[in-house]
Amino acid sequence: LLQSMPRAEVEAVMAHEMMHVKHRDILIGSVAAAIATAISYIAQMAMFASMFGGRSDDDERGNPIAVLLMAILAPVAASLIQMAVSRSREFEADRGAAELLGTGDNLASALGRIEALAARRPMMVAPAQAQAYIHNPLAEARGRSGANMARLFSTHPSTEERIARLRSYSPARSAQ
Repeated sequence: LLQSMPRAEVEAVMAHEMMHVKHRDILIGSVAAAIATAISYIAQMAMFASMFGGRSDDDERGNPIAVLLMAILAPVAASLIQMAVSRSREFEADRGAAELLGTGDNLASALGRIEALAARRPMMVAPAQAQAYIHNPLAEARGRSGANMARLFSTHPSTEERIARLRSYSPARSAQ
């Protein structure tokens, strides 16, 4: 990958990654993941408490359908929030890199190049590892079916959207 990219694009990718460090995105992502996990565990405990008791009087039992819905929907909602945080951090790292370098064009070009290379050589990536990549490695595997729903659970914004935003950060376009 490094050999296929001009130096300016490599610098832009490094600036993007350094923005993740500067903005403590690992910490933010870890906190979001911990909160999502806690919500999931609490929902599971509520479901099991509802199923197996915990109260002596059957008349005082909660609504089992409501508990079941909470057990299903709470972890999904927590995951959606966690993924939204991850996507927003990617946009912030892109913006910070563009500000640091004075242009978003080099990172936009690098993202386009990485996406094209990934399309030629698809990778086997576990969904849990997707956030470790600068682009979304699961996008090509997903195809167009369910793309809108899958976008909600994606750790990265679409490459097209990132490139469009990065191009808008370029000084020549900002002055217009």
